[in-house]
Amino acid sequence: MNRRSASLLRNPIPVLLLLLAVSVPASAEVLKIVVNDTIHPITNEYIGRALAEAQRAGDKALLIELSTPGGLLESTRDIINKILESPVPVIIYVTPSGSRAASAGFFILEAADVAAMAPGTNTGAAHPVTIGGGKMDDVMKEKIENDSAALMRSVANKRGRNVEIAESAVRQSKSFTEEEALKDKLIDFVASNEQDLFKQLQGKPIKRFNGKEVKLDLVGEPIRPYELTLKERILSFIMDPNIAFILLAIGALALYAEFNHPGAVVPGTVGIIFILLAAFALNLLPVRHAALLMIVAAFILFALEAKFATHGVLAIGGISMLTLGALLLVDAPIPEMRVRLMTALAVSIPVGLITVFLMNIALKARRNKVVTGIQGLIGEVGTAQTALNPAGKVFVHGELWDAVSSTPVPAGQSVVVRSMDGFQLRVDPVSASQPAFSVPVS
Repeated sequence: MNRRSASLLRNPIPVLLLLLAVSVPASAEVLKIVVNDTIHPITNEYIGRALAEAQRAGDKALLIELSTPGGLLESTRDIINKILESPVPVIIYVTPSGSRAASAGFFILEAADVAAMAPGTNTGAAHPVTIGGGKMDDVMKEKIENDSAALMRSVANKRGRNVEIAESAVRQSKSFTEEEALKDKLIDFVASNEQDLFKQLQGKPIKRFNGKEVKLDLVGEPIRPYELTLKERILSFIMDPNIAFILLAIGALALYAEFNHPGAVVPGTVGIIFILLAAFALNLLPVRHAALLMIVAAFILFALEAKFATHGVLAIGGISMLTLGALLLVDAPIPEMRVRLMTALAVSIPVGLITVFLMNIALKARRNKVVTGIQGLIGEVGTAQTALNPAGKVFVHGELWDAVSSTPVPAGQSVVVRSMDGFQLRVDPVSASQPAFSVPVS
């Protein structure tokens, strides 16, 4: 037995305290998350992570404060499945006042173990909308509507809610205030705040999806907030279609600048980063590939405008194409998940003008005569400082050069540079009929 073991036996209190701390579980809490966004894959990931954390920590319930205009059907179905399979009761609370749980949000609200709304909120309007908002054929419309209605009936029936009224929100796009939803048994409570909700919930049986009934005692229980990770915050931000389009446009413009000024490095680096971020965000959203082609075609029109100088015709066409490509880019069921017209115009017009301007500069630079190095001397007119017969000295471009001429040239006569061999110029005399200041074409 070593000295430390003997010391612990003589004084066992620290050991007992350590064992007691390990054996006694932490007091159960209520885990809380806030979903104030459209329903998309990042929302799905956030809710799934919160459900796993609540189960791991042995929390009494997961409270989801919800405010959403709706979102993507696939993400909504995944969230519903996770809520229905959760061993931890889920409370959906539409708050604060003025918020809504529309479209996909209504499905999630009805899937909760406890559905509650704050005063001044609304829900419903869950009729399926064709991707892009266009008109679909009658058969496809009926299929999608029946599928969504069946999902709503299944969820509402298992939760003991009004199946008929819930289905009307799907088939007839009905919306409900908090009082109407409570009266029609679409929700369980109307509460002004979290503690008011917990007091109303105290001692009342809650029907879980598997048919079992439980009672939640949450009054006075600590509420532990559970935040988005940094990765989820960034992805949620760039998944806004307006932000994704801005990143895509700026990235394309930066790459355009890099191609016109090779070696600048910074525009190319910025362009690659922005385009990769946009591509990642758009990969998680329903995107029309034809719209991406329209955006590429817009930049081609900008380049052609700079090359052929059509007095703005191609530039206007490019701006129109870029705007239309932006509006059609994200194929979402709700307006909140599409690029807004003001965003499309605010990006397309400046990007179009800047791109044409940069292309004009690049093309003019390529057309201009080179004025540096060896090429800059070719065609320059100078003066013979000494007689060239055939070699001598000439003064060209502010410098004195060794030169050789194919014909004798007296001192003081004008000569034109034809080529350069090492550090020796090959020149020809300027004829008397040709003005000294003109530059013959080689």
